[in-house]
Amino acid sequence: MASLLTSYVENAIDIARAAGAVLNDFARKGIGFELKGEFDLVTEADRTSERLIIERLKALYPDHDIVAEEGGGHLLGSEYRWYVDPLDGTTNFAHGFPVYNVTLALEKNGHMIAGVVYDPTRDEMFSAEKGSGAFLNGNRLRVSKAAKVEDCLLATGFPSRRRHVEVNVHFYYQLAMLSHGVRRTGSAAIDFAYVAAGRLDGFWEFGLKPWDQAAGLLLVEEAGGRTSDMAGLPPELTAPHIMATNGLLHEEILGIFDGVFRNQVAFPLVRIGIEDRGR
Repeated sequence: MASLLTSYVENAIDIARAAGAVLNDFARKGIGFELKGEFDLVTEADRTSERLIIERLKALYPDHDIVAEEGGGHLLGSEYRWYVDPLDGTTNFAHGFPVYNVTLALEKNGHMIAGVVYDPTRDEMFSAEKGSGAFLNGNRLRVSKAAKVEDCLLATGFPSRRRHVEVNVHFYYQLAMLSHGVRRTGSAAIDFAYVAAGRLDGFWEFGLKPWDQAAGLLLVEEAGGRTSDMAGLPPELTAPHIMATNGLLHEEILGIFDGVFRNQVAFPLVRIGIEDRGR
């Protein structure tokens, strides 16, 4: 089983590197973008990267399911399912802001078993294999040792749509005031990878898609961190919100989030309007 898992990771690494080279080539040329929705951007780089990834996955694993952001995958009813984001951080990429990545993850019977996040701008390959750890360019990763929110650096994200009613600003406010700061990279997969690497102590976000978080969740867990939704329940790829920490901070941050969900904070709040999953 271990050798089979390793082959999945190694193949995912090779594919991600090839897709990352495609993205860098587009970045050097300079590209425009179009709107996928009212605010979501999509570029030719997204499509070209996705075609490359799906073609290679189909060649290697013709019986596997593939779920991809730009819709190029296929569902066959397999026990194996790949989650593909050919360009995580499209808005950054389209504006020439060098924070974006390629991410692939493999699920077997509902459990994530392999994942990679490749940052082609820094040539950083984050990889994880279930039960075997998380790595950056072959070096083992461990989460940070920050034990208090007041000593930590965090990250979050905001969706492209409906920013004017986005409830995350209230969670952001609380954590920004209590911690060393809250960063917004514009790439959820990078945020997860940085938690795994100890560069960030925690990350949370609302409304992520399965391909945004599948590899990142495994990276954090294999690096010794903890993942859940923002109410402390087990993480789900379809949950309305997600968080990942070094584990030491998890309960303290959950307590802060609970206060925000209940409107029990000093910052003036509007009605949150998101169901509490269990709290």
